Amino acid sequence: MLPLRLLVAAASGALVAASFQPAGWWPAALVGMALLFAALKPWRRRLGVAGAPDERYPYPKASSGALIGFVHAAAQYLILLPWIASFVGAMPYLALVVALSLYALLTGALGVLVARWRLGFLAFPFLYVAVEYARSHFPWGGFAWVRLAWGQVGGPLEALTRWGGPALVSLAAALVGCALAALVGLRGRRVAGLVVIFAVTLAALLAGSRVGSGEVTGTARVAAVQGNVPRTGLDETRQALTVLNNHAEVTERIDEDVDLVIWPENSSDVDAVDNPKARTRVARAARAVDAPVLVGTRTTDEVGERNTMAVIETSGRVGDVHHKKYLQPFGETMPLRDTLRHVTDLVDYAGDFKPGNGNGVVEMAGVRLGVATCYEVAFDPAYRDAVDAGAELLATPTNNATFGETDMTYQQMAMSRLRAIEHDRAVVVAATTGSSAIINPDGTVEEKTELWRPATLIYELPLKETRTPATWASFWLELGAVIMGCAIAAAALLGAAPAGLNRRAATVRSAA
Repeated sequence: MLPLRLLVAAASGALVAASFQPAGWWPAALVGMALLFAALKPWRRRLGVAGAPDERYPYPKASSGALIGFVHAAAQYLILLPWIASFVGAMPYLALVVALSLYALLTGALGVLVARWRLGFLAFPFLYVAVEYARSHFPWGGFAWVRLAWGQVGGPLEALTRWGGPALVSLAAALVGCALAALVGLRGRRVAGLVVIFAVTLAALLAGSRVGSGEVTGTARVAAVQGNVPRTGLDETRQALTVLNNHAEVTERIDEDVDLVIWPENSSDVDAVDNPKARTRVARAARAVDAPVLVGTRTTDEVGERNTMAVIETSGRVGDVHHKKYLQPFGETMPLRDTLRHVTDLVDYAGDFKPGNGNGVVEMAGVRLGVATCYEVAFDPAYRDAVDAGAELLATPTNNATFGETDMTYQQMAMSRLRAIEHDRAVVVAATTGSSAIINPDGTVEEKTELWRPATLIYELPLKETRTPATWASFWLELGAVIMGCAIAAAALLGAAPAGLNRRAATVRSAA
């Protein structure tokens, strides 16, 4: 029956992928998690004799469970991450899929043991979240792009982000999915499954009543500028100058009063801090609208090259800067560069940026703005540290030009939407080629731009200072869930050892 289980696992992964943007079918993830748990648990069959009792198939082995988990993950990531191939080609994309799927070997191998428990459907979600935590943090900072929570944008569970961040949403989605499996296939557990679904739904509805309800202390009129980039035909230096001029020209066409202007990541690949010509060009645009500009640029200091967001005042003075802290491994940095160079020369496409160490807050026109640059939005501490440091408004400047017409920009925007709910802050997404967006504190998108078109979004946005429960408690809640998951894993392993010894003893006795 293993081939059938693997088919179910592949379907479960595909359904979880369908919950992510731009498809955004959030219920698909719940069904996907139900199918994953169903693929791991014991199955029954009829003996074919009238009145005969059910006979349980042999429990899936840990090795079978590992393969089930791997297939589930691989199916999910193959669908979600082809935008990687548009940047570095098919081989690194497939290598990333395999590397990420290796974590699910643990999910499946331990999952078949947990699924044997009477209330295993309540324990498995904690195991799932613990493995998700490991994948999102290790090694080299992890890869948090594929958390189950990101697929719940637009659904009722997104409101739980306000209370426990994405980890609570992942846990809730896994709980509901496994409870659905209990309703369908686990006799004697259906009441418990119904109770879980009711409790999670009620919690989400109660949480939703508070989303976006924090006190407004003021407003700021913000412009998000999408300057666009040329796709072909220019060498690197001219491309960089063209991108800078594009954003400056779009800014200078603004004919409304604004308090601050947000440009995307890499909106000036010429160093806008130390290059006088580039800084003067940004300042001229700032003077045209009489507002400071937050510009994305590359800078170099005594530590090395930085991915920097810098405030340029109308006078040309450089204000606060944010050096990107959470860098993309194998993109902005290259782990094991010397070793992997013997395997492929693609390592030379990766940068050698150095991480910053600030709190993510820059001040513009008296507004404390929290910044998470592109990839940083996937990491909980990026915005959490900024809000703890007093951020009243949030921004996700990003450069998605490399990834063309792929789903990457929409997957990333979903993260910004959950972050808005998590911290009860408006979020401004400024992208070089789109899609840029204005996101309300309740996670709804006020307006977004089309891809590959110059555009400007201007909105009066609320400023807030209060902290949500997630801001101060999500770290501890996630840590508690991970500890619970580890305890469940240990209990599963300890329980499996005596069972294995008993089976071997029975085999010896029967042979004797």
